[in-house]
Amino acid sequence: MPKNNFDISGLSQQQVLAAREKFGSNSLDYKKENGFLEAVKSLVKEPMVILLLVASTIYFISGDIGDGIFLASAIVLVATISLYQDSRSRDALEKLKNFTQPTCKVIRDGEIIEISSEELVLGDSLVIEEGTLVAADGTIVRSNDFSVNESILTGESLSVEKDANKEDNQVFRGTTVASGLAIATVTAIGNETKLGKIGKSLESIEEEETPLELQISNFVKKMVIAGAIVFLIVWGINFFKSHDVLDSLLKALTLAMSILPEEIPVAFTTFMALGAWRLMKMGIVVKQMKTVETLGSATVICTDKTGTITENKMSLAKVFVLGSDKISEPKDTLTDAEKNLIEIAMWASEPIPFDPMEIALHDTYAKIVSQDERPNFELVHEYPLGGKPPMMTHIFANKAGKRFIATKGAAEAIMNVSVLTETEKQKINEVIETLAKDGYRVLAVGEAQLDGNNYPTTQQEFKFGFKGLVAFYDPPKKNIQAVLNSFYRAGIDVKIITGDNAATTTAIAKQIGFKGHERSLTGDELMQLSETELQQRVKDTNLFTRMFPEAKLRIINALKAQNEVVAMTGDGVNDGPALKAAHIGIAMGKKGTEIAKQAASLILAEDDLSKMVDAVAMGRKIYTNLKKAIQYIISIHIPIVLTVFIPLALGWLFPNIFSPVHIIFLELIMGPTCSIIYENEPMEKNTMSQQPRPATNTFFSWKELTISIIQGLMITVGTLAIYQYSVHEGYNESLTRTLVFATLIIANIFLTLVNRSFYYSIFTTLMYKNNLVSLIISITLILLWLLIFVKPLANFFAFTPLTIEQLGICLGVGFISVIWFEVVKWWKRRKS
Repeated sequence: MPKNNFDISGLSQQQVLAAREKFGSNSLDYKKENGFLEAVKSLVKEPMVILLLVASTIYFISGDIGDGIFLASAIVLVATISLYQDSRSRDALEKLKNFTQPTCKVIRDGEIIEISSEELVLGDSLVIEEGTLVAADGTIVRSNDFSVNESILTGESLSVEKDANKEDNQVFRGTTVASGLAIATVTAIGNETKLGKIGKSLESIEEEETPLELQISNFVKKMVIAGAIVFLIVWGINFFKSHDVLDSLLKALTLAMSILPEEIPVAFTTFMALGAWRLMKMGIVVKQMKTVETLGSATVICTDKTGTITENKMSLAKVFVLGSDKISEPKDTLTDAEKNLIEIAMWASEPIPFDPMEIALHDTYAKIVSQDERPNFELVHEYPLGGKPPMMTHIFANKAGKRFIATKGAAEAIMNVSVLTETEKQKINEVIETLAKDGYRVLAVGEAQLDGNNYPTTQQEFKFGFKGLVAFYDPPKKNIQAVLNSFYRAGIDVKIITGDNAATTTAIAKQIGFKGHERSLTGDELMQLSETELQQRVKDTNLFTRMFPEAKLRIINALKAQNEVVAMTGDGVNDGPALKAAHIGIAMGKKGTEIAKQAASLILAEDDLSKMVDAVAMGRKIYTNLKKAIQYIISIHIPIVLTVFIPLALGWLFPNIFSPVHIIFLELIMGPTCSIIYENEPMEKNTMSQQPRPATNTFFSWKELTISIIQGLMITVGTLAIYQYSVHEGYNESLTRTLVFATLIIANIFLTLVNRSFYYSIFTTLMYKNNLVSLIISITLILLWLLIFVKPLANFFAFTPLTIEQLGICLGVGFISVIWFEVVKWWKRRKS
């Protein structure tokens, strides 16, 4: 179309700057909760912080000022670490929010440009078309067959027709365009919009807890209950022996601290938020944190063809005029009839095209005509894409009364509304078959005549003259074969769901080595199947053609009914229901409509399916690393709990080997180990060659819990063996404590290294690139050395310096209590 865009030039750059200066930006600013204060409130309620506070207070009351100050300092340190982790998570999510801001089109200086919705200003000429989200309130100045869904404001699900000449000529922020195209002058932005005034925003919708969050929450609650019960038992035992309320309370608090796995929820939030941030840096925008959790278990990816499998760079490649015996190319010398076919196909397109095929028709039209008629004609009526198979019809007229009633769509649809002989139908089908088997996307074109302006209700009521066929070529993406092979290696099925016909789709599928291209199913065939038949056919079929929204939705639901974890790519308005229904809805960042992006849970910024391979890999890596962290936490808590509890319960010589200061020091070492080291671990090399984990798998499976419990028990055996060795050698309580503590720290270091993989050996994982491993271990060893050999610290912790021989014993016992698991891993590798 001409550059004046319906004689609307829009604001100039100077006017835009002046409007922004005067009225501000198009953002909704509500009184938001202070994230830092909320984090502090949450922290005050943490059981560990409460226990530290109580223990610190008891020390101060009993006159043990040094220990009281240490625990008070520990509260500050725990708070700082928690607030830092919370801040990292919030920053990552805030950046994600900013990145997912919608875009819109405006006319400025006579040109249509795409901008961020926040950059809209009062007075802008906003271009809104089918599939977009209205970015501000405005008054319609031009429109074509325009309707809007205003359910976000009114609750009414039916779309409302609007026109510049009607009383209802207003559009409102947050509503979605159901059909047509309009240009509106922006009358309100930000908080002044209708949506802004009622304070209704998508940001206010809270996410529900995911199954994994619930499992972690339930596990931590159970541990808190267990801690409370054991706390009462230990308090009772100590009080019975000493009759000292404060002392017995302090010893019971020691055990309660050792039981609480408060690192687990922190690890979960950190892993998910930073995982989403890492994905965003890769060009994969995650709208909801729960998607990160689901990614790793995807079993089926349903993808459309155009723009996902193919380049989405449509070129008009072939034309066929009914009545001729040849298929021509636009670069050939075209006959008048062939030029007329291209012209009618162009009139059947949007006046401001955004579909690649329509852009190709407009471009070809501009090249073949001597006089461009587009500025002289106005779109007076539009029938949007609809029907099964789909078609669309546009009516253009000029001031002289000349009119084009042009239609294009699926060949079957245009043939159904045209008057054709059997011979003509046979010829058309032969040409379609010839073009489709070479991978061309074929559209039929028709033209109708009508006296007067009483347009029929539906486009199917016109009697069209069948003009011919236009064929487009959209080459497969160069990397698509490698992408498919990556999915296949990862045990993920790929299914193509497209509106295109079977022959074209099969030809493209064959070219790219797509598994299952031999068998296809159409939308109409699919809708006739019973639920039982549907589930079997959906399982066995990978190519779905001539699909429409209801059929796509049935496919997704049938796959979900078979416990498949379904990812679905889409870009159009019609993909919305299926994207919403899929476990992982994937919208295309460039060609995707705003409705598709709103319905999806994930957006590929570059429309590149290979990014989904990266996303699945990242999902699997995050899940695996989180599992390693939590298994580590469980394993290391067991020896701390039992080393505190067993000597007391069995009445050993030194019943209270650890005090709260020792426990909190161990907690401060373990927290960074799990959250920092394991979050930064690289993906294991076999991650993308494994089958997806079943969605029904629980995070805390008995098999994995058993491994963690056994690891913890083995470390306990090591620490208690050192305890008994020390007693046997006649060492005093201080030296016994030091030996046990050193053994526990050394075992913790080896456990960190061994649990970096539950399959590959420690020699393999030492080659993994994770600089934090050496840093954290070095810090841990330096701290251990300072506590034992720097006299003021050793006195404070009631430690005694160790000899080289004693350190060697601690090292040997700590090593043996953990390294046995390497034999289990070796056996696992040998079996597989």
